[in-house]
Amino acid sequence: MFLFKSLGRTLAAATFAFAAANAGSAEIFKGETAGVGDPVHTVFVAFSNQAGKSGVEIQVNAGQTLTKSMLKGAKGEIDFFSTVPSLVNLMAGQKRMYEKVEGAPELSKNIRAILGFKAGAYHPVTLAGSGIETWDDIKGKTVFTGPPAGSASATSEALIKNITGYVAGEDYQAVRLGWGEGYAALADGKIDMMVRPAEIGSANIERFGLSGEFRVLSIPEDKVSSEEMQALFGRPGRGMMQFNGDVYKGQLTDGEITALGFTQFVGTHADVSEDVVYNATKSFWENLDEVHATAFFLKDVTKDTAFTSINVPLHPGALRYYDEVGFEVPDDLRPGS
Repeated sequence: MFLFKSLGRTLAAATFAFAAANAGSAEIFKGETAGVGDPVHTVFVAFSNQAGKSGVEIQVNAGQTLTKSMLKGAKGEIDFFSTVPSLVNLMAGQKRMYEKVEGAPELSKNIRAILGFKAGAYHPVTLAGSGIETWDDIKGKTVFTGPPAGSASATSEALIKNITGYVAGEDYQAVRLGWGEGYAALADGKIDMMVRPAEIGSANIERFGLSGEFRVLSIPEDKVSSEEMQALFGRPGRGMMQFNGDVYKGQLTDGEITALGFTQFVGTHADVSEDVVYNATKSFWENLDEVHATAFFLKDVTKDTAFTSINVPLHPGALRYYDEVGFEVPDDLRPGS
């Protein structure tokens, strides 16, 4: 029930309180990352949550394409973002998705890193009964390789070619969809295989074993040492990874699975305040136990992995923290080196 007599006074008080609250509120920083269920999303949200404890409030916009987020970050349109080391080289060389971006090489010089991490591995997943039990069985099949605008699809198709010699669009049908659509298409039997970068032990991969059986194809031992595969392993943000197939219930490949591993990093741009990045970085590492409790794979985020595959300079605020607490920072990650 309104008391009209006191309404003006109430509104005035509320307006004053709102103004006072806003006057003392912290700046809101813009951040972008991939969709829910992606390891880079998990890490970025963990970073943002810990940054918030230090007064660095990051508004997270999830479900974004990392190629576009890094470009927006380089332009200073957002402040924090998730990205992949290989994309830095593409932007610096004005190649592929950055070919038509004016000033791409100069923009790439504005990117700074905060922390790197081992994100997971490419999972070539096929359901039991699909007719695919080996890589050669992909011939004539339909394979989801990744989103249309991202770098994952090209990597997935390169992986298949290195192992089988098969070319997308000629030997098999490559389907490019959003990540969520890819999961749904495999579950519904609309595609025969899905190649999905995911953390080891991913709940999204595990779900295929909750209602049936599936396979994660392992890179054959005789292909690991090939010149083409070694070149793929050697790309920025890539490497060989091995894990036990029984990490997933219902997974049919026995023993150890050899996969294409991938790393990523949390980035920012050179114009973000040194104190802001320092406070966010410090809060993340000082609350590492809480970060580790967020997801199983985050236990691999340690002092020893902080600079994994980073190929841009550290932001001065992050560097300040790392030097302060005694991290061994590679010389080539120091600004101006």
